[in-house]
Amino acid sequence: MSSRYSCARLARLAARHPCRRTFATATANRPAEHIRIVEVGPRDGLQNEQTSIPLATKIELIERLAKTGLQTIEAGSFVSPKWVPQMANSSEILQHILQTPPASPHPITYQFLLPNVKGLDNFLAYYEPFSSKQTTYPTPPPSPDNDNGPALNTSSEDPNVMPSGAEAVGSSRATSGVPEIELSIFTAATESFTQKNTNCSIAESLERFTPIMSRAKTLNLKVRAYISVALGCPYEGPNVDPHKVADLALNLLEMGADEISVADTTGMGTAPKTAELLKTLNAAGVDKSDLALHFHDTYGQALVNSVVALEHGIRTFDSAVGGLGGCPFSPGATGNVATEDLVHCFHSLGAKTGVNIEKLAEVGDWISGELGRRNESNAGKAILSRLRKSQ
Repeated sequence: MSSRYSCARLARLAARHPCRRTFATATANRPAEHIRIVEVGPRDGLQNEQTSIPLATKIELIERLAKTGLQTIEAGSFVSPKWVPQMANSSEILQHILQTPPASPHPITYQFLLPNVKGLDNFLAYYEPFSSKQTTYPTPPPSPDNDNGPALNTSSEDPNVMPSGAEAVGSSRATSGVPEIELSIFTAATESFTQKNTNCSIAESLERFTPIMSRAKTLNLKVRAYISVALGCPYEGPNVDPHKVADLALNLLEMGADEISVADTTGMGTAPKTAELLKTLNAAGVDKSDLALHFHDTYGQALVNSVVALEHGIRTFDSAVGGLGGCPFSPGATGNVATEDLVHCFHSLGAKTGVNIEKLAEVGDWISGELGRRNESNAGKAILSRLRKSQ
């Protein structure tokens, strides 16, 4: 159990003082805040595609995304191919990332989703042999400290892009070249969705996570936990009890989860409901720094809800390039909020993401063409149109 969450919930609540600054009142004298984007396109974005996607296309998508300045990419899922055929070659993607880390301006964390212990075993069959080899490598020498030597490439036309080496200072990944891997687990805020998605109850899903958490900690792997249908369920309707979401989040944190991604899987969320959920999570003792928000854009409310979350202190958001996505177990749900739209929105509010939106727009256009589907990013299409006119 995490010591951070072992104390009384009232004590945690009393110790916190909510940030009252909003991006709407930001001034030039205030430093821009950094927003972490978790790109879920290669997993959540592709899992619902009906036509089989070649492994080479999936790997190329990850490699293209790695060059945009993103710091976290959800790369695959060790679920049963029977239930999610599109994720059948996630082991090969993991191997590729470990053996040939995609080129990127700074180290990237890659996440892989696991449904249960069997998924963990399948993941470890590929991860552990590589991990054990790394421990036998000698520590690489430090980089030369030469003020007159060649500098890292920190130039960018986008003022919101962080310098290439900014996040790499002091990082073991920067010197070894070994990408960081994290695990993800998932449950849901309603019993009906949990039964449909994982064929078990919420309580049973938590029991399944115990050995995953334990093994992950022994391997020094971080664990992210998703809570699906937090703002609306396809089987139980739009009024999901936010207190159930808060209790579930606390349970997961106390089990050892490093981050909770609260997901509006159906896209039913609205601004008032998002605000109510975040207030409930805060009142229950869930720290904002432990939360991410995951919005789908089924009803066109994802950006509105993201701004609401931003004003409530959330600084981590999930999204998918080109608006890819949908959920196999949520009939009617459309894609995730487009990463290009989210980045454009945050940049317009004075926040920084470290992402080069022009490069990102090109990736969204490319993968949409590869999948034979419409590019769902309004910002991406507008940026590409502007770039083409200027050429």
